[in-house]
Amino acid sequence: MSTTERYARIAGLGHFVPEHIVTNDDLAKLVETSDEWIRSRTGIAERHFAGEGESTATMATNAGREAIEAAGVAPEQIGLLIIATSTPDYPLFPSTACLVQSALGLTQAGAFDLSAACSGFVYGLITASQFITGGAYEHVLVIGADTLSRFVDFTDRTTCVLFADGAGAAVVSASPGPGGLRSFVLGADGDGADHLIVPAGGSRTPLTAESLANHGQTIHMNGREVYRFSTTTPILALEEAARRAGVAIGDLDLVVAHQANERILQTAAKNLGVREELFYSNVNRLGNTSAASVPLALYDAAASGRIRAGSCVGLMGFGAGLTWATAIWHWQGLSSPC
Repeated sequence: MSTTERYARIAGLGHFVPEHIVTNDDLAKLVETSDEWIRSRTGIAERHFAGEGESTATMATNAGREAIEAAGVAPEQIGLLIIATSTPDYPLFPSTACLVQSALGLTQAGAFDLSAACSGFVYGLITASQFITGGAYEHVLVIGADTLSRFVDFTDRTTCVLFADGAGAAVVSASPGPGGLRSFVLGADGDGADHLIVPAGGSRTPLTAESLANHGQTIHMNGREVYRFSTTTPILALEEAARRAGVAIGDLDLVVAHQANERILQTAAKNLGVREELFYSNVNRLGNTSAASVPLALYDAAASGRIRAGSCVGLMGFGAGLTWATAIWHWQGLSSPC
């Protein structure tokens, strides 16, 4: 195919969530909260936590393996592996992508981690599309994976009830048929960095006895500011992506957004003037899995028939940084069912 005829399609999807389920009642035994309190504010009923021997790399490996098999390609055909994560297996190196590249036998693939928090998978999908349509690769594996349960403060009920673990993957392949990525908007606002942050453990504030005592290695969130950001900026970005693609928001068949909490999805639909059902939601049973949330939702939406060949899908990621990434994707159908 010449570069003028190349399009990028999602050829296969994969997913993985740990077996260990943590309910709201389980959390109520650890912190002052209740099932009613959590459900009414977040819509979350349960989430999955990684167990012994499980990590971001092991979850990403499982999701990636399923996506490769679903796409019908051999591991050695993958030219590039991109892993979106904020919770790598090791703090400096090697990258989680290198661990997964080895585990999956991607002998011909370059590999790197991408850090854009909950926007990461959409950032990765857009990046993969550029490599495909530009002619650099035939197949790129994009994985969003996070193990947030190991970075939450279980004395803080405003954050520990939200976050969870999981991984979702997509094989992006070259295609001669029109479709795939139609438009995108990427954005960041570092002025809001302190609104969602793990303050200790990096080069600025190394871990010490004092920082550990102050829970510096856990997630700190300014809930009011994060909610305000999540229900404004990404929505404007999705509208801009739709405008660039020449479609109206109401013409989309489905919007797959970051699964932060149910109230954000409901507010986003209201602010866009569309029905709530346009926004796919599985946050009630998976919680906020950060970079894994969009691919896990994509997987479920495709498996349940909410996305079919020809569907026009809006993708919307947003999270710490602050970052956002939106895209309009023309679904060309999977190589085989999920």
